[in-house]
Order: sequence, then structure tokens, then C-alpha cells
Amino acid sequence: MQSLRCVSWLAGLLCLLFSTPVFAASAAPLDLTSSLVGFVCIAIFVVAYVLVMGEEKLHMRKSKPVLVAAGLIWILIGWVYISRDIPVVTEAAFRHNLLEFAELMLFLLVAMTYINALEERRLFDALRAWMIRKGFSYQNLFWITGFLSFFISPIADNLTTALLMCAVVMKVAEGDKRFINLCCVNIVIAANAGGAFSPFGDITTLMVWQAGLVRIDEFLVLFFPALVNYLIPATVMSFFVEKRQPSAVYEDVELKRGALRILTLFLLTVATAVLCHSLLHLPPVLGMMMGLGYLQFFGYFLRMTLPGSLARKKAMAEREGDQEKLKRLGGVVPFDVFSRVSRAEWDTLLFFYGIVMCVGGLGFLGYLGLMSDLLYEGWNPTSANILLGVISAVIDNIPVMFAVLAMQPEMSHGHWLLITLTAGVGGSLLSIGSAAGVALMGQARGYYTFFGHLKWAPVIFLGYIASIAVHLWLNADLFHIYD
Repeated sequence: MQSLRCVSWLAGLLCLLFSTPVFAASAAPLDLTSSLVGFVCIAIFVVAYVLVMGEEKLHMRKSKPVLVAAGLIWILIGWVYISRDIPVVTEAAFRHNLLEFAELMLFLLVAMTYINALEERRLFDALRAWMIRKGFSYQNLFWITGFLSFFISPIADNLTTALLMCAVVMKVAEGDKRFINLCCVNIVIAANAGGAFSPFGDITTLMVWQAGLVRIDEFLVLFFPALVNYLIPATVMSFFVEKRQPSAVYEDVELKRGALRILTLFLLTVATAVLCHSLLHLPPVLGMMMGLGYLQFFGYFLRMTLPGSLARKKAMAEREGDQEKLKRLGGVVPFDVFSRVSRAEWDTLLFFYGIVMCVGGLGFLGYLGLMSDLLYEGWNPTSANILLGVISAVIDNIPVMFAVLAMQPEMSHGHWLLITLTAGVGGSLLSIGSAAGVALMGQARGYYTFFGHLKWAPVIFLGYIASIAVHLWLNADLFHIYD
């Protein structure tokens, strides 16, 4: 009797497992773009974004409104589908969006953990001291951090690069709000522009590459348009950089044990993420999480070897009579990876959750598909792709690119490269338009703000238009198929 009961239970479980996908596949999402629920969801999203943009004035963290908005939007969607007796469709859609966020969050979490670890090991303090010793002016620092962002982001992705460069600027110009804001705007533009000509530079370029629409070598034709996109606003902004030296005083900074090895592990982590994607066609987050394991193993090594290392350093300090060094060594605490994880910018991560889920909900209601239909059927591909780049600054470039890829409009190769460029650099128009901008709003809270970025939007837009013109000119032969 017991065995029969077990067989019945197992049969019921198998029926449940295999029947759910069939039901989900047979039920198509409803078009709610003209419904009251759809309009209410749009209103909720707009109100949430207004509150995000007012973060500087309201002193309210940007994650709060979008978290509530995401919940309300999906509750309304769920209520509509429950009332029509098709709940499985919404569950599958929500889980799909949640998976997209999970990959992004874990990627960000590892990058932030490494940056926090490097900061704790005083690497950025040492870099700041080196820049001060070299006598770099604010003008020098502005251009150095900008060009480093542009050329590192194609390899390390725009988000990681922006976080790294921002940490350096925050250390060098500590307390100088105006210069830090200007540098952060410059870094965001440079990182987004640099990420546009590499499949590893941005999530949108990864999506285009994974879809097989652009080969890895073909991204390089966007190099000069991306360079123009950065240089024009950077040149204008450089005239507003004060001609003076950083106020920070000279200091002799000693790196903590393992600092350079952690930097090496960070580069190895990025390489692992790139190789996982390019060779094995696995999500880059796999390599990043593996890299977190590298850091954990090295943290274990640092803790186990700490007593011996301290004993040797104390003996040397006693021989030299260096009482200050002895005092510092007495305050050394073991390296703890999880303390670095806890210091990640959780407001930024939760903001990403809210944005992904809000936009995913609006897409499920049919608004992203409606937008794509209107643009590509009513407009020519060039105008549509230019406008979508601007729109990506408001509603994020990931869902915009996802909608375009889902539509698969009939476009020439040049147009696919154009949407890759515009979706990548269009996010620079607003601080909330790209992962790099959002992350820096969290890392440089109080220094880099939405309105601090917004006042430079006209010159950023000038660079945006110029980059498109350069692409249309240099790569004109790629547009001939459907023109």
C-alpha cells in the first residue's frame, strides 16, 4: 500500500512537471497596451523614475521607488492573468526577468568585491600618492582617467572599468565635489564608448554577438565612431577643469600584503569570464563567480600565513627601531572576503533589480514590442536606431536591445552595427542610462548625481550625433543591402 502511494505521488509529480511547460507554451501573453492596467503600470513606472531623478533633492535612495514599482507592476499583471485563469504565463515571464537580473547582479557583486578588496589593501591610496608625486594637474587626471576608461572597457567591460577609475578619482581628488562629478561624467562617457566596439565591453554588445548578427572582428569598425563619441564631450568639458593641483598632500603609502596579487587575480577573473563566453558560449557570470573563488582561496592563504608574516615584519621593525611601523603592525586584522562582499553597493544592485523587473513587466504588457513595431514599420531603420539610442538612456539599453533582437527587423549589416553603437553610447546621455552611470551614482554618492550629469547632456548629445555621422560615413558600404 505504501509503495502504491509512492508510485501515485511520483506519477502526479511527473504529470505536474511535464504539463506545466505545455500549458505555458500554449498560452500566449495578452496585449494589454490599451488596457487600464497597462496605463496604470506606465504611470507607476513614470512616478518611480521621477523619484529616482530627484534622489539628490529628496535624499531618498534610488532603489526604494523602483523596488515598489516593480512589485506593483507585476502584482497588477498577475491579477489580470489570474482573473483569466492563465497564471503560469506570468510566472514564467517573471522568472525569465529574474534570471537576467541574477546574472547581472552576480557579475556586479564580484566586480565590486574585488574593488573593495583592492581599496582595503590600499592599492588606490598608493595610486593616488603616485599621481601626486608625479605632479599631475586636474587637467592631466581628467584625460588620464578618461583614456584609461576608454581603452580598458573593451576588455574589462564598461561597468568594471568605470568602478575602478571612479575609485582612483575619489582617492586623488578626495573631497573636491565639482571635479569628482566632472571626472565621473567623463568616465561614464569613455567607458560606454569604449565598450561599444567590443563584444565584451557591454551587455548589449554581448547580446548582438551571441545572436550571431555581428562577428567578433566586425565590432572594430565602430572604433572611430566610439572615439569621436568620447572626444567631443571630453574636449568641451576639459575647458571647465580647474588648472590646479590636487589638494591632497604627499604621503608615503605602503601596500598591504597581497595587493598586487589580488589585482592579478582580478585580471585573471575578467579573462576567465571572457574565455567562458568566447570559447564555451557560457554566460560571463560563470567566470566572474569562479573568480570570486580565486579571491576566497587567496584570502584563506593570507589568513593562514599572517602570523608568520607579522612576526618577520615586527622583528625587522624592532631592529630598525621603527615604533610607528610596530604600532601599525599591532593593528593588522586578517583579510576577510565576506567583509568585502558586505561592503558592495547594495543600493545599486537593488536598483538594477527594480529597473530590470519594471521594464520586463512593461515589455510583458506589450509596450516594448509596440514601440519596436511603430519604429521599424513607420520609420526607416537609421532613424529608428538613432531614436532607440536616445530612448535607451531613459529605460536602459538592455531591454531596448532585447526588444530589437526579438523583433529581428529586416536591416542591413550597417544598421545592426548602428543599433549596437547607439544602444551602447546612448546611455551616456543620462546618469541612469547605463550600468556604468548607475554604479557610479552609488560609489560616488553625493559627488556624482543625476543633475550633475544632466547639465552636460547637450555636449554628450553632440558627441552622440557626431559618432553616428562618422559611422554612416566610414562604413557606408555596409548599408547598401536594404537602402
